[in-house]
Amino acid sequence: MELIPLILLLLICGALLIGYPVAFTLAGVSILFALICIPFGIFDPTIFKSIPIRIFGIMNNVTLLAVPLFIFMGTILEKSGIAAKMLENMAAAFRRTKGGLSISIIIVGALLAASTGIVGATVVTMGLMSLPILINQGYEKSFSAGLVASTGTLGQIIPPSIALVLLGDVMSNAYQRAQNDMGIFSQQTVTVGDLFIGAIVPGIMICFGYLFYAIYKNKTNPNIKNYSNDKDINKLDLFKTLALPITLIFLVLGSIFAGIATPTEAAAIGAFGALVIAFINRKINITFIKETSEKTAVVSTMIFTILIGASIFSLIFRGVGGDELINLIFNSLPGGSFTALIFVLVIIFLLGFILDFIEICYVIVPLVAPPLLMMGFDPVWLAILFAINLQTSFLTPPFGFSLFYLRGVADESIQTKEIYKGVIPFILIQIIILFTVMLFPILII
Repeated sequence: MELIPLILLLLICGALLIGYPVAFTLAGVSILFALICIPFGIFDPTIFKSIPIRIFGIMNNVTLLAVPLFIFMGTILEKSGIAAKMLENMAAAFRRTKGGLSISIIIVGALLAASTGIVGATVVTMGLMSLPILINQGYEKSFSAGLVASTGTLGQIIPPSIALVLLGDVMSNAYQRAQNDMGIFSQQTVTVGDLFIGAIVPGIMICFGYLFYAIYKNKTNPNIKNYSNDKDINKLDLFKTLALPITLIFLVLGSIFAGIATPTEAAAIGAFGALVIAFINRKINITFIKETSEKTAVVSTMIFTILIGASIFSLIFRGVGGDELINLIFNSLPGGSFTALIFVLVIIFLLGFILDFIEICYVIVPLVAPPLLMMGFDPVWLAILFAINLQTSFLTPPFGFSLFYLRGVADESIQTKEIYKGVIPFILIQIIILFTVMLFPILII
């Protein structure tokens, strides 16, 4: 009987590899599998009654309302030209520093990550803007590609990240379920704000790791030219460029950390603030609003459709004995709880090659998080480990999503193997940070 849920997993993976849409595969294959299992007494058909309740719960989840708002904020900032202006001014400010352009790209990438939280948009934007400039200034092609790809993935871990919003919702449900299974009725909760706070130190550590490597790598490169443009940047111009996005980040995160606003309310503040920035940059018009609204609707619809499909899958997976399979696997692992944790991290890392973070958050994490939480792991610490791990898998050849995004916008003169070679040092930095956070949970404040 333990093989039944495994067969369901294999069927879904097979359908995904063939190329069927994720959301419809999760729901469709699961329902068909359940219908086949009913005559054999494996699946209770009354479980189907829970599907409408689950869909209604997703649509009425106040926490998830932050997702379209953050997407709207990020889309406006992406199209308002603030990223290009920040990069231009930061590069000019570091023009007399050896490797200064790479330093400015990391700083701007971190600010974009904190402003938008959308990995694909950041990689594409940075790839179009900065990759040609890096190569023209004499940086190695492999380093340039690796820098842009890895900097773009900072949106995965630096709050307000959409990945952390989704993980926060999933971990909240998983923590509640784990406490129910342990018979704890005076339950503690975990929120998206807790994850935002917990991600600050690891996010800063990753940024500093990138900076140290970029400075070391380019210190002895004789081919690097000083960045030059037509204007001489002064401190006032630089302040004007950075003030608006930094103020927006401060308002969004500060309101959450101070307990003034929930993540959803803070997302609304961010969306309004992004509109103000676009207005100041004289980008607001009917076409601009139409394009940003359409993109927000498309991305939000995709995410929520996947959430519904994943919810149906998890319901049917548990209905055919999936919980027993997970517990059997965990109980069969030698070495105790940390062996189970390493096993889960490896599985999530490998699945990151073929699944987006949304599918992993809502398909895999709900299955593996409750048993790990029942072993005594802290939910915020565990969620941050998942987030760093996913960010690393996004960079890892040959299937990392960030590499695909960059390959789509990079010049043909940059070979794919150069992109793969360039990301390896950045992957090692993230793995070091992952194990550091694992060994020192106190870093998750």
